[in-house]
Amino acid sequence: MLLRVRFHFFFPDQLAAYDEHPTLMTVSYSAFAAGTVVMCPAVIALATRIGAFRPTWAAFGGTLALVGLFARTFHAGIDHLAFQLVDVQGRSVATTAVADSYQGFHIFQYASFAIMLGWIVLAAGAWRTGVLGRPSCLCLSLTSALPLGVLKGTTPLSIVAIVALCVALAPFGLKILLDGPRPTRRSVAHLAVSIALVVILGAVSSLG
Repeated sequence: MLLRVRFHFFFPDQLAAYDEHPTLMTVSYSAFAAGTVVMCPAVIALATRIGAFRPTWAAFGGTLALVGLFARTFHAGIDHLAFQLVDVQGRSVATTAVADSYQGFHIFQYASFAIMLGWIVLAAGAWRTGVLGRPSCLCLSLTSALPLGVLKGTTPLSIVAIVALCVALAPFGLKILLDGPRPTRRSVAHLAVSIALVVILGAVSSLG
């Protein structure tokens, strides 16, 4: 988010920024997309802890938050395609294409409420169960302020939402790592082999 903070918020300016700074914008949007995916196990872990005391809050909060993350991943795919249009067709054509298709139907239009509401419900469940303290719950709920949609830049509100998310979940994640059982050498070796196989299979499929 910070990498693109100096560029204006709306999509024509984001496409112009990519045209002038392709590497910077690619890193920025790629890191945000990767962070969205990595948030999924974090949400599942938090919902699991909440579910031990309040299963209904955990089910609704976890489901809404995950659907919101899936919607953001879908938006990231559109962002990627738009940037490729800049490379292939030029900025003007890409901007026109995005503008003309901006209101096009897609199933994740109906998930916009989940992107915002999921964090609030999850925070409420964490507060009611005591899984997170009140300050952390407040910070988690502030994540709902993060702007949503295609080719969105960074605003002061975006930075507040991201910092609040880190404040809410980083201590929780650290606690899970410290309290959980230590992995054995054998399990680490199995994990390394599995990752290596996935990477090899991915490389072979891409070559094919």
